[in-house]
Amino acid sequence: MSVIIDENAGFCFGVVKAIAAAEEHLRGDHSLYCLGDIVHNNEEVQRLKELGLRVIDHSAMDSLPKVKVLIRAHGEPPSTYEKARRQGISLIDATCPIVLALQKKIREGYELMKKVNGQVVIFGKQGHAEVIGLNGQTQNTAIIVSSPDDITGIDIRRPIRLYSQTTKSREEYNQLIAKIESRIREEGMENADFVAYNTICSRVANRATQLEEFAKEVDLVLFVSGVNSSNGHYLYEYCRKVHPNTRMISSPDELEREWIDGIERIGITGATSTPRWLMEQVKERVEGLRCEA
Repeated sequence: MSVIIDENAGFCFGVVKAIAAAEEHLRGDHSLYCLGDIVHNNEEVQRLKELGLRVIDHSAMDSLPKVKVLIRAHGEPPSTYEKARRQGISLIDATCPIVLALQKKIREGYELMKKVNGQVVIFGKQGHAEVIGLNGQTQNTAIIVSSPDDITGIDIRRPIRLYSQTTKSREEYNQLIAKIESRIREEGMENADFVAYNTICSRVANRATQLEEFAKEVDLVLFVSGVNSSNGHYLYEYCRKVHPNTRMISSPDELEREWIDGIERIGITGATSTPRWLMEQVKERVEGLRCEA
């Protein structure tokens, strides 16, 4: 039996940057708060909690004046920065540079759309931290579309600027663009002012192809991801399509012996929110179960 870990799996650089910022501060024995889970992986969140990181929500900022708060890679809306200023809170801003650039682009698009009675449309998961931050750039007036099939809230007769959450599926985003363009043609709006921006992170977009190549090399794929990771669910479903013998787990304890019985080549991979050390633990668990057999 051989067990291999996907070399392309694991944290994206935005998450690496945020975790490094947290660890650096905590090494100095300073208290540090984080707005929401620093990454959508319970195992990594627990590891950082043991180092002293305290996870809070936005309402807690009202009762925590003059503390230090980490903004995670997902980013935050302008209202969070304003609240921190009022409360005397020091922010450690670990927003992913790609997300920061997208926030700026959406803010510029919003200012333009205000002048022409247009619409900012964001393709993303309703309530997702990144989407909340992006929508905040429009004073929470953007139209949030969660599925390529859900375009009823878009007025084709008005100017449209379309953006995507950085971790969404490129395939679904292209489907959404095609549906809007089809509606424009149906309405006879040949001169419609519609611009769709390519705002999906290239690492996320390339992961699907890398994952497909990796899956073809093994007989079983163990996909390690937090249950709350949007990127994890997307990549897992994609992997399951190209390799039906794919199992999703969030910790080594969830591994079942029957999955690996008679399997010669086992591949371990994960989401951009999955730590390498967790995939290593899964590998150790697989090898341990095989030795016990």
